[in-house]
Parts: sequence; C-alpha cells; structure tokens
Amino acid sequence: MQFVFRWGKSGWGKYGAIGKITVKNQLMYAADLFIRTLFLLLILYVFTQLWSVTYEGSGETVIGGYRYHELIWYLIFSESLTMAMPKLHVTVEEEVKSGGIGYLLCRPVSYVGYRYAEFAGEFLVRLVSNLLVGGALGIFLFGLPDFGWGWLGFLPVLIGGATLNFMIRMLLALCAFWVEEIQGLVFVYDKLLFTIGGMLLPLELFAEPFRTICRFLPFQTMIYFPVKSAIQFDALRMVQMLGIQALWIGGFGAILFVVYRKGVRRLNVNGG
Repeated sequence: MQFVFRWGKSGWGKYGAIGKITVKNQLMYAADLFIRTLFLLLILYVFTQLWSVTYEGSGETVIGGYRYHELIWYLIFSESLTMAMPKLHVTVEEEVKSGGIGYLLCRPVSYVGYRYAEFAGEFLVRLVSNLLVGGALGIFLFGLPDFGWGWLGFLPVLIGGATLNFMIRMLLALCAFWVEEIQGLVFVYDKLLFTIGGMLLPLELFAEPFRTICRFLPFQTMIYFPVKSAIQFDALRMVQMLGIQALWIGGFGAILFVVYRKGVRRLNVNGG
C-alpha cells in the first residue's frame, strides 16, 4: 500500500470528489451545525464579558499589542478554528479496531489522502458556519472589521495550519495499531492546542520565558499563526509563518509516512 497520493489522469478529481461528497454530507446535518454555532456564541459571550472587565479594570486601551476589539476578533477566529476541527481520531481508531481499514486500503486511493480530503471538506463547512455566526457577533459589537490584507494572509496560513493539524491527529489516530486507547493522547494534544497553541490567548500575552518556548513548538502554527495573520496582517511575518509551517509539515509528514507503513505492515502480518 502506498502512503503518497495516487495520482494519474484523474488523481486530483478523486480526492476532490471525496471532499465534495463530505461537504454535501455535512450540509445535510444543518441542525447539528446550528447547535454547534449556538455553543460558540455562548463561549464568545463569556469572553467578551471577561475581557471587557479586564480592559476596564486595567485602565489600558492596549494589552499585549491588542486593542479590545482586536482581541475579541482574535477569539472569534481562534474559537471558530478550534470548534471546526473534525474528530478524525474517532473514525480511524474505530476502523483499526474493527478491521474495517483493511477494506479501505484496497481502494484505488491513498488511505491518508482519502482521510485528508474528508477532513478538509468537514473542516471547511464547520469553519465557514462558525465564522458566519461569530463574525455576525463581531459586526454587531464593533461594526465591519478592517483587516485589510488580513483575509488574503489568513487563507494560505490557514491551509498550512489545518494540514499540520491533520497530520498530527492522523499520527495519534494510527497509534491505535499499537495501543488499545488513544483518547488520552488526543486529550493531551487538544489541551496543548487550547493553551500554548493560542486558542485561549495570543502568545503575546504569555509571560517570558514561556512565550519564547512556545515559539519553538508546532502548536502555534495551527491556531495562532492563521488568526494573527488575519487580525494583524504583516506580509513579511506571513512569509515567515508559512516557512515555519512548511518545516513542521515536512517533519511530521516524514514521521507519518514511517508510522503508516509500519502500521499497515503490522496489519498485514497480524490480519493476513
């Protein structure tokens, strides 16, 4: 079995079709999307009240380089990104345990590529719905945002961050070839994203030397990088972010290649 995408004349079309089907399936469950976005509004309401009191109590108009409205927009984006992440590990773990992965490996597409196309389609639908609802709240509170080129910077950094997030989640999910339960691993990973990944706070608000340590870890690239590019766009900084993401994607891509090959080999040996 091959790890890489199996191209050919219609290679892109195969994965594109998988992504489109996933988008259509997600849109069929509009009620679930609505419930998720209501929960997002609740979270954002709590944060707006918390930071309103913080800014008023400190007497400062700028904290950590963010004005109040910028910080709330940051949280709108970061919460939307976090809540849009599909539970990839649940699907892969179940397929490994049940043996259903064996049927998927026989398909004329890469298993990793197949899951990536599904992940991208589901993530896209969730993110758009979250941003529409969260953005509506931001516009209600502060009016239309003036991000300038931020939207342009957000998209490529978002793709890089989502791809790296997929790779790490796929790595954790493939651990099901060797361990009974992977929920604990994913739980720890999610909590790292929430904290040092920049979901709850921009890295600028962290104290030293913790802030510097976070900059040498991959977690910032998945949430902090794309949100920072949108809220406070800087072309040079965006290029640096993309370069850092590329390095981490290359590293984790190599690890994923090895783990996947070993896992499939283990499946062939034990399962016949």
